[in-house]
Amino acid sequence: MKTRGIAFRLSFFILSVVALIFVSVFSYNYYFSRRILIKNAEQIARHFTLETVNRLETVLSSVVKVPLGLSSFLEYAQYYSETLNSICRSTMANNPEISGITIAFKPFGYAQEKLYHTFYYSKKDGEIELLEEGSRVSHYFTLDWYQISKELNRAVWSEPYYDAGGGNMLMATYSVPFYGTQSGASEFMGVVAADVSLTWLQDIVSAVKILETGYAFLITNTGTIVTHFDRDVIMNETIFSVAEAFGDTHLREVGKMMIRGESGFEYFKGPYAGKDWWISFAPLKSSGWSLCTVFPDDELMADVIRLNRTVLFIGISGLFGLFVIIVLIARSITRPLSALSKVTETIATGELDAQLPAIKTRDEVGRLSESIEHMKTSLKQYIVDLTRECAMRERIESELQIARQIQMGILKKTFPAFPDRSAFDIFAMIEPAREVGGDLYDFFFVDDHNLCMVIGDVAGKGIPAALMMAVTRTLIKARASTVLSPDEVLSIVNNELAEDNDSAMFVTLFMGVLDTHTGEMTYCNAGHNYPFLVSPNGEVTEIETRNGMPLGLVEDFPYETGKIMLPPGNIFYLYTDGVNEAMNAHDEQFSEDRIQSDLARLKNNSIRQITDGVMDSVKAFSQGMPQSDDITMLILKYYGNMEKTH
Repeated sequence: MKTRGIAFRLSFFILSVVALIFVSVFSYNYYFSRRILIKNAEQIARHFTLETVNRLETVLSSVVKVPLGLSSFLEYAQYYSETLNSICRSTMANNPEISGITIAFKPFGYAQEKLYHTFYYSKKDGEIELLEEGSRVSHYFTLDWYQISKELNRAVWSEPYYDAGGGNMLMATYSVPFYGTQSGASEFMGVVAADVSLTWLQDIVSAVKILETGYAFLITNTGTIVTHFDRDVIMNETIFSVAEAFGDTHLREVGKMMIRGESGFEYFKGPYAGKDWWISFAPLKSSGWSLCTVFPDDELMADVIRLNRTVLFIGISGLFGLFVIIVLIARSITRPLSALSKVTETIATGELDAQLPAIKTRDEVGRLSESIEHMKTSLKQYIVDLTRECAMRERIESELQIARQIQMGILKKTFPAFPDRSAFDIFAMIEPAREVGGDLYDFFFVDDHNLCMVIGDVAGKGIPAALMMAVTRTLIKARASTVLSPDEVLSIVNNELAEDNDSAMFVTLFMGVLDTHTGEMTYCNAGHNYPFLVSPNGEVTEIETRNGMPLGLVEDFPYETGKIMLPPGNIFYLYTDGVNEAMNAHDEQFSEDRIQSDLARLKNNSIRQITDGVMDSVKAFSQGMPQSDDITMLILKYYGNMEKTH
């Protein structure tokens, strides 16, 4: 993505955000619309189902009243054939929804000489016919409608059945027991039954039209399907057998709810009928049966789907239109930017006269073009100035290099310095922190046997310090040749340096004069580091001299001369503060203790090796940190009358 152009990234991110917003709004709209539609559909489905249930209940309740009324009448009436036939015929005529009516007496209940006796009327082709009176053919004592009502001692609906010998149709029977009084006690006398053809039920339920493919069906209190648009399942399937066939546990649970007389609204997502459904179910209180209405989900959600397809089409069209607009706007921005980019690449190669594209707008791109034009002008001037400055810097660096060569030429670098002298060895080194430094060292004979040694450190670095160093060295050498006392030499040099010292520069300096015959050294210290004396056995002693004022600060300062004897075999070590104050990455100093440790460790080496060893320790301690100060060391080993070993 980082390598893509601005137009692509601008289009991608804007469209991504807009698409995300659109998808969120679309999803919320679909989800919310679906919830509202389902809620409304549930209310409509419940109302529709209850309305159909009420229509069925109206018919069934009128059927129920007939046998109930007859059973009440028979409890107090005399059992005359003419009366009972008349009542049955009139009842059939006044209740067209009843397809048959039966008065079945218990054994010997109608007459003591008659084991079986029944009155059974049925309708055939709209005519009321007496199909049976007193016949023993039906053996009704063993039939469910008689036995269940008798044994339960209450009115019951039978399971639907096909009456082959009676009405020759699919029907159900509502049975009511009736009683008589024998010896002052109520006694079961028989059963009054009303037959209802399920054809009218099928007609009512089949007339239910729900959307395009929705339908309704009716089940008994045992789950048997008694009305259905598919006539092959009527009386041949139960709701539980259908659930078992499709492995639908949800349908099985709903079937249990239906036979328990519960109401509900459920969603089915399963293999049944190859689509998703919503069903609403409610019980028929009078019969214990249950009516179920089925709503296909795709038809129920057709309006929502149609609406969302329209919204989706509009959204995609809007995204495409937005994409075109964004691309056009992005290109109008990036086209001049691309041109500016090519020009800046040309400018970067050094072609500062490259022409910028003409941009008339005053927006950010226009201001960028003006900035690049200003940059071109500034670069041209900068290159001119840089060329001049580089030439000046090269000249300064050349002069500094010459100054370094001159400075290093002043200092003695040839060792051994006095090969014809056997009483001592002397060595010195300097490592400036810059091209030129402010440290100095020198050694020379003031007469035949007195050796003068000088080491100093000018406060500061660079050319001023180098000039101060050169002046100080010249003055010391000039005065030491005529005056042997170190304190007198430093006093004269101090006054000369302090005179007209407007820059307030000063020099710390140690001066010693060694009598090479006796080993006696007279010295004077002008604010410099204390020297070390190393004995042959490795004992390192710091010579605490009386420190005087650094040279060049105060005129007429009284310096004092000290004396020390150098026994044969001893080493005299002088250094500047660039050694002990060298820093490492942890802001720690090399310190005098480490110098003493190195001198003791290196005591048996040559004086050059001792100097190199200390320098190596300083560099190792600094861990690559840049050198902050000049490093200078001067070392002398006194042999006296001993034979030189190094």
